[in-house]
Amino acid sequence: MTDSASERPATIHQVASLAGVSHTTVSRYLQDKDSLKPKTRIKVEYAVKTLDYRPNLVARSMRTRHTNRLAIVLASGAHFPGRLLAAASRTAHDAGYQVEIVSVDGGARERSERIDELARSGQVEGILALSPISLKGKNAHRVPIVENGTYDDKLHGLAELADASEIREIIEYLVSLGHRRFLHVAGAQNFASARNRKSVYLETIERLGLESVGAVDGDWSAQSGFDAITALPADCRVTAVVAANDVVAMGVIRGALSRGWKVPDDLSVFGWDDEEIGRFATPSLSTVAVDREAQGRAAVHQLLAEIRGEPATRPMPRTINHLIYRESTAPPPRH
Repeated sequence: MTDSASERPATIHQVASLAGVSHTTVSRYLQDKDSLKPKTRIKVEYAVKTLDYRPNLVARSMRTRHTNRLAIVLASGAHFPGRLLAAASRTAHDAGYQVEIVSVDGGARERSERIDELARSGQVEGILALSPISLKGKNAHRVPIVENGTYDDKLHGLAELADASEIREIIEYLVSLGHRRFLHVAGAQNFASARNRKSVYLETIERLGLESVGAVDGDWSAQSGFDAITALPADCRVTAVVAANDVVAMGVIRGALSRGWKVPDDLSVFGWDDEEIGRFATPSLSTVAVDREAQGRAAVHQLLAEIRGEPATRPMPRTINHLIYRESTAPPPRH
């Protein structure tokens, strides 16, 4: 083989030959590797890496009149869903698509107008709307449009992100350790997630016949956690705090230390979100991990299925939340 021949980029047929599969199977791998059986996927993956195969997206686009581009449209706001979007982009890229993230000021009407422009432009093959839209006749557009509805007009979480059922688990776990007297430091009440967590907290406290020294409305900040715990009277006898998120929980812990209370010896603290700071804090923080990546992957798989005219094969997990028990929770002190 000449040097010039060896330097030529590998073709899809060479990949198929090395993997012992058809070129259509390689194409399926490039579009959605998870659609293949594990054994087949491994063989194709090996061949792709061995031959350093890189699909020519421009040539593919010219042949099929496809752009190999997707658009993800969402509201603009301070709470940018970076983890979800990163997972969505990776999933699309693995399937051979580039992603354009489109953040739109305004409400459903403005987002719908932008989506209509994108759909008619011929620049994208599919559009995923993460915030509500009011587009009539989505099926009449040239490209598939999937409305996911994960975030509202202010990028506040909805649906699974607003699910508060794990609050029951948290309280029941703390009760199993012996706790009976609780405090909840809530998030900002203009968030559905904060309202739901507060509501489930109050319902669970009443259902189990426990005592609550309060459900304080905060603003998701460490300061709100610090202020809530330092404002308690000396004889409050609270032994467990359920915080709206990990940042609030860190404020609670700092406030407890300022009062001379040890965590978890005197006070157990439970957060939400599994932020990195909580994993490395002393004590490490018990929390609720939220699999935002699963949401991103599922949303893109739904759009890809629409593009291919296939039924969606990857339903969302029953829950994207699970509890993680760390050093900040323990049995209450014996008095």
